[in-house]
Amino acid sequence: MFSGGWLLDRLCQLDLRTLVKINIHAIIPAFLFHTIVDSPLDASLAGRVFAFSLTVILAMLGISAVVGNLRGFRREETRALQLGTMFYNSGNYGIPLMSLAYPGTGPLLQIFIVLAQNIGMFTIGLLLASSARVTGWRAALPMLRQPSLWSVAAALTTRVFAWPVREVRWLWTPLEYFSNAYVCLALVTLGVQMSKVSERKNFTRIGWAIGLRLLGGPLLACALVGIFGFQGEIAHIMILSASFPTAANTALVAHEFKADSDFAAATVFYSTLASMLTVTAVVTLLRLPSIATIF
Repeated sequence: MFSGGWLLDRLCQLDLRTLVKINIHAIIPAFLFHTIVDSPLDASLAGRVFAFSLTVILAMLGISAVVGNLRGFRREETRALQLGTMFYNSGNYGIPLMSLAYPGTGPLLQIFIVLAQNIGMFTIGLLLASSARVTGWRAALPMLRQPSLWSVAAALTTRVFAWPVREVRWLWTPLEYFSNAYVCLALVTLGVQMSKVSERKNFTRIGWAIGLRLLGGPLLACALVGIFGFQGEIAHIMILSASFPTAANTALVAHEFKADSDFAAATVFYSTLASMLTVTAVVTLLRLPSIATIF
């Protein structure tokens, strides 16, 4: 699907800004609303999974800031590094993988992680992306204007008051169609963005982002699962989810707010390729009896 987007852009010269706008202002909000309303949520477990995912995000935020400062990265370079390590592809990569690795429990918990990741992306992530060029209180304005944030609020309100939104067919049916387009359009858009990326020279910085995301993520999760009281299969699911590659949404957000989007797109691309090895290794290690008994 990456390749399809890349090839379409080479043949047709697609407008990337339009594709990004469609994703951020239509497809992603519909996906979030539909997922939250339509998914069975266990409040007690969901709260811990949500808090765990947010803790991983905030920890990677701090670690990436330290690395950026030590390496002498510019402000916008550090912001792009943080975006590339904090947010991982928990939706169109994570849910299918969990369905194969841990059928039943895996996809259900992954939905909670998707929720935390997207809320974090369209709050903390947007604040980071916009603050690469704007400082002060104005950096928070784009966050408040994002439909995804209001979509999550509307979905949670719908669940709390048990509004029968599924019965409103003129609304629910289009939401389903928009939501189903999420994986396809996000990956095709990323392929178009990869086709337009012109800078590949700073592989050192890309290497730091990939290393922190694919190796630092699961190691951090190993340290946190005990703190949050996760054991057995649930602990394995939390560790595996933290090993996923950089979320495609980071490239979209970086492009929207001009926060070193070439680097963000390259991080998504190369971390996804490298994850074929690293995520396989994590799944294999978690299934070893000597490792499984630790958690």
